[in-house]
Amino acid sequence: MKFRSERDSLVEALAAAGRAASGRGVSSPVLSGLHLQCHANALVVTGTDLDLTIRVDLEVIGIEDGECVVPARLAADIVRSLEPGAVTMEGIAQHEGSNDVDKVEISAARSRFGLRAFPVVEFPVVAAVAEPTVVLPAGMVGEGLRQVVRAASTDDARPLLTGVLLTEEKGSIRLVATDSYRLALRDLAGTSGLTAGEDGTPGDILVPARALAELQRLSPSAHGAGGEDGAEAGPAEIGVTIGPKEITFTSGRVRISTRLLEGTYPDYRQLVPDHYPNRLHLGKESLVGALRRVRLLVRDNTTPVRLSMRPGGVDLTVVSQEVGEASETVDGDFTGEELVIAFNPTYLIDGVEAVLGDEVIIETADPSRPATVRGAEDEDFRYLLMPVRVS
Repeated sequence: MKFRSERDSLVEALAAAGRAASGRGVSSPVLSGLHLQCHANALVVTGTDLDLTIRVDLEVIGIEDGECVVPARLAADIVRSLEPGAVTMEGIAQHEGSNDVDKVEISAARSRFGLRAFPVVEFPVVAAVAEPTVVLPAGMVGEGLRQVVRAASTDDARPLLTGVLLTEEKGSIRLVATDSYRLALRDLAGTSGLTAGEDGTPGDILVPARALAELQRLSPSAHGAGGEDGAEAGPAEIGVTIGPKEITFTSGRVRISTRLLEGTYPDYRQLVPDHYPNRLHLGKESLVGALRRVRLLVRDNTTPVRLSMRPGGVDLTVVSQEVGEASETVDGDFTGEELVIAFNPTYLIDGVEAVLGDEVIIETADPSRPATVRGAEDEDFRYLLMPVRVS
């Protein structure tokens, strides 16, 4: 195997696929590697940990067809460190006439590296993926994932909550995530066609949040010109292929496949109130800025921020026994009965930041029941947050 590629394109492909490769402590060392397959002028880079697989197609100057498995992180770091320009990668077999690559050489300008390769036969066979059954607007998907994925749990002790529910509700695909302390819900207006199973009927699909976080990296925001890093705008559409136990997302030249989570997701609908008696209307940036400032005194997750809601706005207060106290007032419109309610400040900031637009509404019933954070003119996104009990 031998090919030549521009450094920036190659490191981007290696880094993207490498995010699916396993780290230390894996049962099979080959899973910490990337499978590179070159045919003609096409290179396919694949990384997998058996649960998540990322495949990147890249156009290169093919010199010799073949395949190899290189250490994922080290190969990406080496290519990233090279001078801009062309990079050559060549797989070398120690025994003449053998197709087994034992060493991979990476060279550019005056730099040359030789890496030991993993046996190709030990790398898992990645099944071919059928054509997408659903095509979704990439901007809307990226926007929805940015709002919802943050609420998924990272605790593997509750595996169902580490996923994001994809379901159909009122003619639209809905994304739902919760870690039991907060819940994020986003309707992708105007989308449909979600199916689960071979019979093609609508059904609930539970996708690991980790896979959707990778998809979010590739998806541009519907309200921005580029992706997560403000780079060039990505593909306009995302293809979705749903199998009995796996789902694949295709975004441009990248495919992300992941195993679906099995089980029944909690009934989130009973947690969403139909009506709130209290409503606080604020400027988003003013509220986020004030929350970030008073949060400076928070030293652990047990210190809440108190919101004293009243006509004319809200008073924010943080009291830390070890550090001190902070308070700030944010002007706004409040209707309802005055009340004091407390939240985890990080969770509250997450919810406010996820709102689209310049204005945010916080709706409450009483200090012991969940509150809702949403946009002033956006009914597609809601963020429910459990309050913290304070004396």
